[in-house]
Amino acid sequence: MATEKEKIQAYLSGRQYAVAGASRDRAKYGNKVLRVYLQNKREVHPINPNAPEVEGLRAYPDIDSLVKDVPDIHGVSIVTPPAVTEKLVERIAAAGIKHVWMQPGAESDKAIARAQALGLYVIGGGPCVLATMGYHEK
Repeated sequence: MATEKEKIQAYLSGRQYAVAGASRDRAKYGNKVLRVYLQNKREVHPINPNAPEVEGLRAYPDIDSLVKDVPDIHGVSIVTPPAVTEKLVERIAAAGIKHVWMQPGAESDKAIARAQALGLYVIGGGPCVLATMGYHEK
């Protein structure tokens, strides 16, 4: 079993990412998580069913729409309520994405267990991507 540090290294080894729950509101974590990828010069795609764009990037309404345009997503940071996260892991696995990082507050034991059962590499119940990647307000 991989350590938390090894899971994080594997997650961050990719090229393309998505943020499920990306928000247009810069005060919300869904926006800050998107911006930490941008601050670290990572290619990232927002997922928000209610916004055509977030932080100047085209937003996708769902995982399926995203992978039609960008089929090589390495990982998804999830910033949604746990009940939504539980549904998202099914779509993420079906899309062939292998890495998920459930941000604090987005995870649930059920979501983590289901993601693991689906063969996903899961970071959940641990550190926030903001602290790990060094988020800063601009």
